[in-house]
Amino acid sequence: MASSREKQRQPNIPQGSYPQKEVVNPRGTEEAPSFSSARPNEPTREEGCIDLMEQVVERDNLLSALRRVEKNKGAAGVDGMEIKSLRPFLMENWQRIRSDLLHGTYQPMPVRRVEIPKPDGGSKRMLGIPGVLDRLIQQALLQVLTPIFDPEFSWYSYGFRQGRSAHQAVNQAQIFISQGYRWVVDMDLAQFFDRVNHDMLMARVARKVKDKRVLKLIRGYLNAGVMEHGVCVSTEEGVPQGGPLSPLLANIMLDDLDRELTRRGHRFVRYADDCNVYVKSRHAGERVMESLRLFVEERLKLKVNAEKSAVDRPWRRKFLGFSFTHHKQPRIRVAPKSLKRFKDKVRTLTSRSRGQSMMQRLEWLNAYLRGWAGYYRHAQTRSVFEHLDEWIRRRLRMCLLKQWKKPKTKRRNLVRLGIPEEWAVHISASRKGYWRLANTPQTNKALGLAYWRDQGLVSLVERYDAIRSTT
Repeated sequence: MASSREKQRQPNIPQGSYPQKEVVNPRGTEEAPSFSSARPNEPTREEGCIDLMEQVVERDNLLSALRRVEKNKGAAGVDGMEIKSLRPFLMENWQRIRSDLLHGTYQPMPVRRVEIPKPDGGSKRMLGIPGVLDRLIQQALLQVLTPIFDPEFSWYSYGFRQGRSAHQAVNQAQIFISQGYRWVVDMDLAQFFDRVNHDMLMARVARKVKDKRVLKLIRGYLNAGVMEHGVCVSTEEGVPQGGPLSPLLANIMLDDLDRELTRRGHRFVRYADDCNVYVKSRHAGERVMESLRLFVEERLKLKVNAEKSAVDRPWRRKFLGFSFTHHKQPRIRVAPKSLKRFKDKVRTLTSRSRGQSMMQRLEWLNAYLRGWAGYYRHAQTRSVFEHLDEWIRRRLRMCLLKQWKKPKTKRRNLVRLGIPEEWAVHISASRKGYWRLANTPQTNKALGLAYWRDQGLVSLVERYDAIRSTT
């Protein structure tokens, strides 16, 4: 088993093409359950074990799952039960639920349909929110099934796996590009989570799971249906996004794709349904794209989105929010589309028409900036963060100038900030628009970096430097 797994992890790739041992990034995996095969007094979960359901409902496993669900919080399902009500509910009903699970008679509830906008701003992503009880059971299932399936997944699969992260996937892509594989087959699976064939997925799960109660329960979650406008709609295909179990099921379904790419000796990186294959020429890329399309559509019964898929240079494509420079030794940069989304969000938060105080505006803006800098700290282009800081401060100066409204208020406040009276009069009497005034030398002096630091504004470049110095 070990030798076959090692062979799978190294598909004809020269030594040194990827790190054999990677440092686990705690920021990229803090939401993933922790499993250790070396825990004392705990039996090893073996492939094909027929008492998996007993392991699912085992006390320590359930308590771990409960803590995870409570930590993740989340919205209520179709039954309206909130996270805070879960523990009291379990105190009264757990023995009955446990019995149903052990006897294979438990019936999952339908999921609640929620639409969220995709990052491209066009279409909607359909989520299925399970009830909190079903989230608990799915999490308990996940903790038992992960040690069975995960060790056999490809070395180049990074999505939703313990010790793996999007940043590691981007690092691996950078390595392939620096080795001369400077064309990418960017394959987009159309509505992957909505198109998964249930029978094909269950056949793959059954390769390693022999407990029929577990198989029946997983099938029950796939067929539970979706509640829309008070009507339960049956689900004959797809894996509802929103439950703890769906990422593992997605990886199980796409593991065949990974194995096929490995068998062919391709250099690839996959994060969930986002798969990139790196080749040395456009001709090779077009050949790989066509052969993979046939494999995905005929063998996996999925659909390749022809409009979003392409064979192109890596620096012209976006991968997990990042892109690359065109240099021989490429650097990781923030993708242009990601920068556009960032600016659109900041424009919304700093809109002049939003009736809010500057303190409220900074509070919401800071929360967004911290999260954005935390993810994009992986970029190797520091100057982008400096330019964004300058642009954000100009946006905020524009907001202040509008809030001051009257010329005398502008003049009084600018003088209070240390601007000479003559300069303050010139600014307050100007007929220029707020955006132009926000970039004048006088306004820059009064409302510069020191002023916004005192107001508590998060600096992207300072956050970038601080995070990178500790990782």
